[in-house]
Amino acid sequence: MSRSLRFAISAVLTCVALGEAGCARRETPVEQGVRTQTLLLGNGAEPADLDPQVVTIYTDQNIMMALFEGLTAIDETSSRAVPAAAERWEVSPDGLVWIFHLRPNLQWSNGEPLTADDFVQSWRRILTPAFAAEYSYLLFAVKNAEAFTRGEIKDSATLGFAAPDARTVVLTLARPTPYLPTLVAQPPWFPVNPRVLAKFNAQATRGTAWTRPGNHVGNGPFLLKSWSPNAQLRVERNPHYWDAAHTHLQAIVFFPIENPEVEERSFRAGQLHLTASIPLAKIATHRQRDPSQLRSDPFLQTAFIRFNVTRPPFDDPRLRRALALAIDREALARTVLNGSRPPAFSFTPPGTGGYSSRAQVKTDVAAARQLLAEAGHANGSGLPAFELLVRSDELQPKVAEALQAMWQRELGVRVTIAAVEQKIWIQNQQTLNYTISSATWAGDFLDPVTFLDLFVTGGGTNWTGWGNAGYDRLIAEAARTTDPVPRENAFQQAETLLLQESPITSLYFGAQNYLIHPSVKNWDPALLGFHRYQRVELQ
Repeated sequence: MSRSLRFAISAVLTCVALGEAGCARRETPVEQGVRTQTLLLGNGAEPADLDPQVVTIYTDQNIMMALFEGLTAIDETSSRAVPAAAERWEVSPDGLVWIFHLRPNLQWSNGEPLTADDFVQSWRRILTPAFAAEYSYLLFAVKNAEAFTRGEIKDSATLGFAAPDARTVVLTLARPTPYLPTLVAQPPWFPVNPRVLAKFNAQATRGTAWTRPGNHVGNGPFLLKSWSPNAQLRVERNPHYWDAAHTHLQAIVFFPIENPEVEERSFRAGQLHLTASIPLAKIATHRQRDPSQLRSDPFLQTAFIRFNVTRPPFDDPRLRRALALAIDREALARTVLNGSRPPAFSFTPPGTGGYSSRAQVKTDVAAARQLLAEAGHANGSGLPAFELLVRSDELQPKVAEALQAMWQRELGVRVTIAAVEQKIWIQNQQTLNYTISSATWAGDFLDPVTFLDLFVTGGGTNWTGWGNAGYDRLIAEAARTTDPVPRENAFQQAETLLLQESPITSLYFGAQNYLIHPSVKNWDPALLGFHRYQRVELQ
């Protein structure tokens, strides 16, 4: 008898001697999560911050959706605004005054009353020039907001915010903004507790201790319980949330797993209910093995390349345009992305609020070579090897390698690849500490302005150094009118100018490809990517 067989028989006899219970299969974390209503969620990256007025990245905003809540929330299936902290609202006939009525007895997670003035103070904070919030522009529809942020107006009392009583918020706008109910559902509009901020001197300062466990206070369906950097972040049901009685989950654990291979193995081992993504090479396998666990949801997102136009020779639009025209986006989507995401020939995804860009960037190698020669660099002559900055995930380095090959083959332009963790990737783009960088942008609401407003001169998230007075004028023109025809014409002209000048060039549009355990209920496809965790349950 072989040694391995003797060991197996011995193990069986031991189980019999000890009784069946002693050899019962150990409960997996996923099974335990179902029993305890604890959702185990892959989130793709370590959060940079837990301040909703500071975070800029989708993976960070995912956590904000558990810890905070705006006046409204976004319905997953319709992408429309639904009541949240505000139970109802109305707008004046001219579209300039919005009145939101808060629910009775709203509370912060520490049990303090949440009032209309807390919202007002929060919005004044994000617009404070010294705070320098990248997303402050999402409040620029409000009267005097942009001028105050630029320091042109000093008195915060002139801002179009008012709290006439504890349950009423009044917003006076600079221009009609019909999508305002969806806009105020975004993290930059979330309230932050002014008394907690004062305690930690965080009114105009980032990175203070108020965002740590034990100090953090929010108004969402969950509260921060623990945060082990690069390991996990745990939130638990907030008993002070206005609808706590209908919150099914008791806890959520966010895992910052950047490697999709590791995440996929964790899912198969029963350690995750949901992954943030799935390795491209595993999509076909899961589609055949268990298609019910594989989800491919549409996502309002564009992946693109940023050029730092403050660094020569990328101050020359001919070079930027040449690189844009030399990209074979269809081949990229078909081979590198395995058909998981569609190629992007414009920056704004088609059908965004009824808008589809007429301007397109298609592969035209002959035109690319001519532009490169006109810029004085025929066949790449006189150009150094440029560094392409990417996030060190599964996807971006592969896309970068494809671009590297295309640009070398078609133009003689050499590129090296620098893969870094997400925090460094973001920081280098924000500070223009790069030459070429991969980038992604997820739309905040269903309107082209959420994409095209990104590149106005000096914009908080315009991390290219590019500015164009004509582009700024067209975006401002679109903002001044609610008439859909001239508004769309302004956007069409702006996008044409953007693609011609090429401070960026698009690569592919978004999709959420991930694995989901059958126990997860009410996790509906969400075009805008945000889920109301209070609706989710495990069965």
